Order: sequence, then C-alpha cells, then structure tokens
Amino acid sequence: MRRVSFLVLALFLLVCAVTDAQTVRTFAHRGGRLERDENTLVAFAEAWNGGYHGFETDIRMSKDGVLYVCHDNTLDRTTTGTGILEEKLSSELDTLHTKKGNPFFRFDDLVRFLDGKDSLYVEFEMKTTPANAYPQERLEVYLEKLYQGVKSIHTKGSTLLFTSFDLRGLLWLQEYHPDAELMPIFNKPVNDDNIAVCQALGVKRIACTLDGTSRAAVAKAHKAGLLVSLWPCQKPEDFMLGVYLGNDLMCNDIPFALRDWLQTNAPWINVIY
Repeated sequence: MRRVSFLVLALFLLVCAVTDAQTVRTFAHRGGRLERDENTLVAFAEAWNGGYHGFETDIRMSKDGVLYVCHDNTLDRTTTGTGILEEKLSSELDTLHTKKGNPFFRFDDLVRFLDGKDSLYVEFEMKTTPANAYPQERLEVYLEKLYQGVKSIHTKGSTLLFTSFDLRGLLWLQEYHPDAELMPIFNKPVNDDNIAVCQALGVKRIACTLDGTSRAAVAKAHKAGLLVSLWPCQKPEDFMLGVYLGNDLMCNDIPFALRDWLQTNAPWINVIY
C-alpha cells in the first residue's frame, strides 16, 4: 500500500514539474460550440466576458461576395435557412436566424466586435471547400476581402491567424500578403508528413488532431520550430492529454466548463484563455 501511494505521489509531482514550466493557450472554438450558439455574436461576447481572449471562427462568402461567419457550407444544421450558403444572396442571408434565435451575422460584425480589444488570439478559418464553390478567381476575391477585414482590426499584442485545411488559400496569402500569419490544419495527428508541409510553407504553427498524436511527434514539431495546436477538446481529459503531450494550444469546445475545471483541479498549469 505504501509503495502504491509513493508511486501515485511521484507521478503527481512529475506531472506538476512538467506542467509548471509549460504554458498552454486555449481558445473558444466557434465561441464554444458545445456550450453556446456556435459562431454567433452572442457566443463570442459571452466567451469574452467570461475571460477568454482566444477564439476560432469560420468564414464563408455569399453569391454576391459578402462574408459571413458560418462553419458549414449548407445552412440547414444551424440556421432557419436551407441550401448552400455560397449560392445565396446576402439579401436572403441577412434575414436568417440561428435555430436558437440569434441573428445570422456578417464577418464585418465580428470585425467590429474584435476591434479595439487587445491581447487577442483569433483563428480565422478560411472555409473554401468544396473547391468547386471557390474557383480560383472567386477564391482570390474571398481571400482579399478576408485579409483586408482582419487587417482593419485595431488591436495590440494580438495574434490574428489565417488557417485552413485548403492549402490554396494559404499559398495565395503567402504570395500576395506575406505579412499574414498562417497555419495549416490537418485532419490527422502530428506526423513527419504534415511537419514537412509546414516546413515547406515556412509557417510557424501546425494544427492537428489530438487523437493519435504522440509526445515524440510534438517534440519533433517543436524541434522543427513549430507551435503545436491540437483539437478537439470536448472534456477536461482532452485538455490534460494535450498538456501531457506537450502542446502549445488547445482548440476548446467547452470554454466555460474547462475554465472552471482547471481553476479547481489543475491550478498549477499556466493557462492563457
């Protein structure tokens, strides 16, 4: 019994030693999609008021070239509308609400919300799939509007990232707006192949799945000069696993529950919200 107790204590002290020097940034995915009405102004405002300066959001473009905050390319799951967002005019999209009653809102409104706030971390995910909805000419219009909108945000000490699974947008921004901070997203764990892609792009960050990622792979990414962001975090155990793997950032679906849990159960971890 004493030996078991000693091992438990030793493990606890080891975890504290590892995490004491580690800082992890966690940010509200779509404003906290499992706790709030995802990708709505209400969700972002409540996360901000709850102490979060970090957010992730998704941007799509209407048929007539207006940017909206929406994850899916179809409207059916989250809104009172139906059909493909990219095939709708802004005059129609502006009449929609979410199924929870909040306005379906424009990217410009998000920019106004973020404007003047400091110490932000925001991932603007470029939702440019399916690719046939964003042929090259339309893709470039989308990218230019998004870039100019993000750059219009007045903020200090902030990180504003352009992220995507679609490398086309990242490559275009890299060529035409080399000051843009970029991060590719992979629907795979951290591995040699996606580390190599990031090195070829010359970016400083990588986003991969928590499941399947090893501590050795994270260490290899760090050696390559990359900050590692893992997803998803849908329960506190996911966050803790990311910490033990050595990640730098965690995309978080439960910002309020996680914040409360960490403050009570893991106060030794240096978390930036």
